[in-house]
Amino acid sequence: MRELRQRLGYPKLLPLAMRIPDVPYIRLSKIERGEVFARPDEIRRVAHALGLEPTDLLIDLAAPGFDFDAWVEPFRDGNSPDLTEERFAVLLAAALRARRAADPALTIATIDQDYGLPPVNLSRIENAVKPFGRWNAAIRRALFAIFDVADEPALRAQIEAQHRAGALDSAIGNVVDPIARMERTRARVQALAEELQSPVAGPAPAAAVPPSKLPLAAAARMLQVRGGPMPAGRIADAVTGDEVEAPSGVGPRAFALRVSRATLGAGLPVQSIVILDPDRSPTPGGLTALRDGDGWRLLSVGLTREGQVVGYSTNPELEISLDDCDRESLATVVSAIFP
Repeated sequence: MRELRQRLGYPKLLPLAMRIPDVPYIRLSKIERGEVFARPDEIRRVAHALGLEPTDLLIDLAAPGFDFDAWVEPFRDGNSPDLTEERFAVLLAAALRARRAADPALTIATIDQDYGLPPVNLSRIENAVKPFGRWNAAIRRALFAIFDVADEPALRAQIEAQHRAGALDSAIGNVVDPIARMERTRARVQALAEELQSPVAGPAPAAAVPPSKLPLAAAARMLQVRGGPMPAGRIADAVTGDEVEAPSGVGPRAFALRVSRATLGAGLPVQSIVILDPDRSPTPGGLTALRDGDGWRLLSVGLTREGQVVGYSTNPELEISLDDCDRESLATVVSAIFP
């Protein structure tokens, strides 16, 4: 995807993402970095925006003469990896696999429901997709609970002890074996290619509604306003007793939040009320709220030179990587009401 994007006149991902509104920027960024596996509908949308056939975005890893290492070299970011942290990511992946193998009750569904670790993140951890320090606080807490440890030093000590005892040897092979990894990728690509060859069914045409059956105008939907100042620039997730009318088009989980804190400067007064929609993804140039403990934190959304989506606060001064935040902890600001 990155190779074709750059070749077809999109040096950065954001301009292309603006042509694909149905796929959030964060999701496109993760697809391009190889952190998640694209779905067929996403591949079709990217291909359409680039003027390509969907299968043009797939590589035949088994093609004669194809050298993956040579192909990927131009896209390396030039930063030397932290080998200590990369090593721990592999050991963590192996330890998590071994933990689940030793306890049949520790299913994917149980890990999601009881520990709050979604299946997609579980899979990424078990494949050592990124170092431990790049996982957000909620994911780290879920891992502490799964391994029954109090904090990060205890987790590292436990996993290192398991490794020294040889308890992770077989699991490590499943994580790092390049042949096995390539075979899994090849199987996923082949399955995608087959799905992309299948015809896409269009939506059924809407049935005509006789004028006598048209519904009466619905009453305005009202949203409860939450808010209240908290320490360190946070906003309380507490009902205030006020209500505001929901703007059209917001999702069923939308809610209102009184700014309460001048964390973004004079442009968003303390008494302002913002409408937040958890079902929309943050967009560079907009605003978002990040769940922070028992409250919320308002952030302006920007983009780094490396294409990472980040959230900024001016009071206190913060810079938070939104790419690494749990999607369920974010709610996008869709409108604001000023006093």
